[in-house]
Amino acid sequence: MADANRGDEPITIKKYANRRLYNTATSSYVTLDHLAQMVRDGVDFVVHDAKSGEDITRQVLTHIIVEEEAKGTNLLPLSFLRQLIALYGDSLQSMVPSYLEQTMHAFSGNQDHMRELMDKTLGAVPAMKPFEDMARKNMAMFENALKVFNPLAASGGVGAEAPSASEKTAPPSTDDGNVDDMRAQLDQLQKQLDKLSKRG
Repeated sequence: MADANRGDEPITIKKYANRRLYNTATSSYVTLDHLAQMVRDGVDFVVHDAKSGEDITRQVLTHIIVEEEAKGTNLLPLSFLRQLIALYGDSLQSMVPSYLEQTMHAFSGNQDHMRELMDKTLGAVPAMKPFEDMARKNMAMFENALKVFNPLAASGGVGAEAPSASEKTAPPSTDDGNVDDMRAQLDQLQKQLDKLSKRG
């Protein structure tokens, strides 16, 4: 799209009761696909309810993700979705957004590196290995982050996989041990994020 930010101010999109979206910068109606393209182009925008003036940007961005998933662009694994849902209402819920934001920032740095590898090799098969390795590492970071923040997943609760036979017979750890383990995992994940950020 040809939309561009005017200065540092985000573009205002108004959403009307008939679900139509109006771009105030171009004085034209747009669709969710248009907004998705604006995100890809790095164009900042906010969405307000035309009647109440309420900021509904989060709901609209979430709707875009739902639409993309419905098209068959399955970006979010089922295990990730289950673990994410399980975190709603958890005591550590407030810590999750900032952690995931840092993880995505690290992933963005890796994304640039992966594109460089692909460009240098012109799509040669060997270039796929570092791409796959980085993708696996980043997804592992996401899932590990959710496990750290979700005690239920670590103990076999909501969103967790069935425990193995050895896990079923293992003696339960103390609460203090769980806290120490969580802190150690957080420290380890933070070090991984720092390393990935430096690479980018």
